Amino acid sequence: MNLTGRVAVITGAAGGIGAALVRRFAAEGAATLVLADVDGAAADTVAASVGPQAYAVTVDVTDEEQVRALVADVQRRHGRIDVFCANAGVTTGGGVEVDTAGWERAWQVNVLAHVYAARAVLPEMVARGSGYLLHTCSAAGLLTAVGDAPYSVTKHAAVGFAEWLSVTYRDQGIRVSALCPQGVDTPMLADGLAAGHLGARVTAASGVVLSPDDVAAAAVAGMAEERFLILPHPEVADYARRRAEDPDGWQSGLRKLVRRLRAADQ
Repeated sequence: MNLTGRVAVITGAAGGIGAALVRRFAAEGAATLVLADVDGAAADTVAASVGPQAYAVTVDVTDEEQVRALVADVQRRHGRIDVFCANAGVTTGGGVEVDTAGWERAWQVNVLAHVYAARAVLPEMVARGSGYLLHTCSAAGLLTAVGDAPYSVTKHAAVGFAEWLSVTYRDQGIRVSALCPQGVDTPMLADGLAAGHLGARVTAASGVVLSPDDVAAAAVAGMAEERFLILPHPEVADYARRRAEDPDGWQSGLRKLVRRLRAADQ
């Protein structure tokens, strides 16, 4: 996928990886960038910093009607959507004790929002014979998110859905990539560290924490090669192999890391 002249929609675009994708897509020559976020004012600030090819729309991605309206409006204004980035995501910082509302929120944002987007954009993309879906899924979708059960479960589901889309629609001209970074210097990680969440501490202790711009650069490189799995942290591929080959050993290693972090608190 060459982004020059493309029309792209990015959800969760007000900050973090979403805002970095906007900046990188603009640098790559995208013609139109639609920044969708529940915080429309913050998204508008990002759009203004990019230039006239970018504009913001206030959208709650957990509301399917709002997602459908977003897609219909972009298609009406610009004739098509070349790239849809389902990037919005949430964490909980908890385990089985997270209440049902927290589990449902994670499911809605991290999984159903991807489903709503695909339902809305695929008919026109399939009819045209081309289109690109970039889903931000996290390395947690390939490994696990220690300390955050809803995030781990829903990101696994997000990877599974992206894979299903790729298998089902690639022969119809649709390309799908699952963007799976590990530690990224975003407010999501910073807030988790400030709150002392175990998952954030494990992430920060597990390897290099990349900038959102690093992740966006990796995303663009992966899209240029039309790779399904885009791993800004290359070591995640090795982790995934080790996990598949020796699940007991992999889990033992994670438990040791958790024990070490907890011992440091005492």
